[in-house]
Amino acid sequence: MVSDNATYDITIIGGGPAGMFAGFYAGLRNAKVQLIESLTELGGQASALYPEKTILDVAGYPMIKARDLVEQLEEQLKTVETDIKLNQTVNDIKKTTNGYQLITNQETTFTKAIIIATGVGAFNPRKLAVENSADFEGQHLFYSVKNLNRFKDQTILVAGGGDSAIDEALLLEQVAKKVFLLHRRDKFRAMEHSVDQLKASSIETVTPYLIKQLTKTDNGQVVVKAKKMKSEDFTELTVDKIVVNYGFIAQDDALNAWEVHPEINRGTINVRPNGQTNLENVFAIGDVSEYEGKEPLISTAFGEAPVAVNAIMQALYPDRRGPLHSTAMHKS
Repeated sequence: MVSDNATYDITIIGGGPAGMFAGFYAGLRNAKVQLIESLTELGGQASALYPEKTILDVAGYPMIKARDLVEQLEEQLKTVETDIKLNQTVNDIKKTTNGYQLITNQETTFTKAIIIATGVGAFNPRKLAVENSADFEGQHLFYSVKNLNRFKDQTILVAGGGDSAIDEALLLEQVAKKVFLLHRRDKFRAMEHSVDQLKASSIETVTPYLIKQLTKTDNGQVVVKAKKMKSEDFTELTVDKIVVNYGFIAQDDALNAWEVHPEINRGTINVRPNGQTNLENVFAIGDVSEYEGKEPLISTAFGEAPVAVNAIMQALYPDRRGPLHSTAMHKS
């Protein structure tokens, strides 16, 4: 079905924090915008996987939970005119004379420019490489923390060594009886501040170990057998629940299926500093984009959004005067 009045200046694909802020900023520029999200709600990873996570890299907020940040972004988005389309997946994109045709599972629309803000794409976490791990999923084994109460007063093992793993361990420490953090290296791949918090916490680190076996006990717990790296030594931990945070599998298939798609390398799109891909008026921002010196932070994505929007508006409407400063763009 081709929607009525269905030609947009900018189509934003992805409704996570980066896409939401891009939608808001494009609204400030009086662009006609549609925001397409495959999930049933906005927020991306922040809503679907880490609503309880504390975010520290957003200017103006010393700390804010992911779900609260998404709520604030939604309120901000309501102040401008943006067509928000949930539960829609972009199945194909085709080049037209004046831009692009977008075909979703629900409709066909046309757009002059595109901003891809899909983050890591489909939320497919790297699974625990243990033979019987699937038998524990949903009851003892988890790949995200959506509800802290589910872990209250229990012994928890978090596996992983990046920022998200440490964040989850620190979050769980607030409610759990005991938290272990297991990583296959002695050093953690996280921001120094988070590592300092970890060292000052009651969390017991188990390094350098890799999980090799899971066994259920008669009382409903799990014995985790882990092997020390470059050694034949093993250790065992008895826990109630395991949270694995090994990152996500690169999702190239969805974008590669489009008739017209940007150059993709293991789940990310190489862009210029302004977000421009190899395609005319197609930009990428947030975790899906990659350039030299890129830091995969929410604050980085928030900075990339207006740069991409302004570049698009300059290309589409070169006679329009660009923004002087943000306070002059929105009339109360």
